[in-house]
Amino acid sequence: MDRNKFAEFANEHGIKFFEHEELSKHTSFKIGGPAEIFAKPENNEQVSAIIKYCKENDIPLLPLGKGSNVLVSDNGIDGIVMYFGNDFGKIEIIDENTIYCEAGAGLAALCNFALDNELSGLEFAYGIPGSVGGAVFMNAGAYGGEIKDVIVYADHIDKNGKAGRFTGEELQMSYRHSAYSAKEYFITGAAFKLEKGEKSEIKAKMDDLLGRRFNKQPMDKPSAGSTFKRPEGAFASALIDQCGLKGYRVGGAEVSTKHAGFVVNIGGATCEDVLKLIKDVQEKVKNDTGFSLEPEVEILG
Repeated sequence: MDRNKFAEFANEHGIKFFEHEELSKHTSFKIGGPAEIFAKPENNEQVSAIIKYCKENDIPLLPLGKGSNVLVSDNGIDGIVMYFGNDFGKIEIIDENTIYCEAGAGLAALCNFALDNELSGLEFAYGIPGSVGGAVFMNAGAYGGEIKDVIVYADHIDKNGKAGRFTGEELQMSYRHSAYSAKEYFITGAAFKLEKGEKSEIKAKMDDLLGRRFNKQPMDKPSAGSTFKRPEGAFASALIDQCGLKGYRVGGAEVSTKHAGFVVNIGGATCEDVLKLIKDVQEKVKNDTGFSLEPEVEILG
């Protein structure tokens, strides 16, 4: 990539960016090499401009939010990483019971905004360490709730830089899947229909679910959340535990001793460590139980 040419383009459009930004600073796993260019758009116009620039110049483009469900290569990412962070995280009420949220906002911020406005329905998402864009992308869920239960529509920009919207069945939401799973669009925001509730009751439920997370999950160590999808007819964590793999390590990566469904970074873990551990777990579980485990974490680079 001609970085001088990109710099001229970015300055013309007012886009903030960094060169060779270490992605380990932007992933919950604390793993990942440098992004060749790390761009930080602040509005839809800048997103569209970046998409068009990459298409015209044949440059790879990867969106990144909170980095909570990804494993980034130790070699980093060629091309441009388009970061949806707090600069792309506005949240507002658009009618009495509906919240609109930009893709870069954290789920915690969205849940607290709903609480402040006495709106119920998003409590399940409190404690999921991701962005709104990432949550829509994978139909994030926990404790009996999923994004598909509350989403009205999602806005996006396609690979040609054109804005669009999916609503209802167009979103194609199912277990850890949406219309965006094919990576043909860049999510920019979403609207959520909630219900009026008592603030004290909403807060109590949020605190209860967060407490359960801290009691059961290794919240004190870097991870990408649940490592494996739930196989039909079983639970990944139970299968891994059954196979005696709690505490199993490869380099700095470990199957959590607190919750076998999590692979954690106990210090200095590399992408290769995690990939080797995932492969070992898959083989052991398949051989011992007959179940095939599919990674839930997305591998980038």
